[in-house]
Amino acid sequence: MPRFVALLRGVNVGTAKRVAMADLRACFEALGFSGVRTLLQSGNVVFDAARPPDARQLESAIAEATGASARVVVVAGDDLRAIVAANPLLDVVDDPSRGLVAFVDGTPDAAAAARPTDAELLPERVVVGERAVYQWCPDGVSASKLPAAYFARMGATARNLRTVDKLVAMLDD
Repeated sequence: MPRFVALLRGVNVGTAKRVAMADLRACFEALGFSGVRTLLQSGNVVFDAARPPDARQLESAIAEATGASARVVVVAGDDLRAIVAANPLLDVVDDPSRGLVAFVDGTPDAAAAARPTDAELLPERVVVGERAVYQWCPDGVSASKLPAAYFARMGATARNLRTVDKLVAMLDD
């Protein structure tokens, strides 16, 4: 059965949108998905489904089950592996906690992908890919010069490379 990853945007960041991972797993199981597992406390769900789930339906079900409204990006397991493998910044990332992959539901369009220039972002680097935006933050993610609204305009949700590697490992379990 195909395996998928659901990535919830902005849950359990500070005190906003608190979601217990046990409740999130129970929600996915109630929807009929199998092999449901969560990673960390930030809304990462790996699960098996006969067909690709609809992200908007997941958002509604999660809101009903947990009381938290969160954007959901669903990525097929094979697509997640391909997105990770396509990361053009792997040669410069020397700390996986400072390298990000922002997963996009669909393809980033040119208007949404508008951002500060490469020169304005230095020493950071940002590359817009087909289904993800890759970012290297050598001074740390919290010191990024890229405004959070940049990812919000695309409906993207970002994970650091350490988390992404753990998700890939979960897909392979």
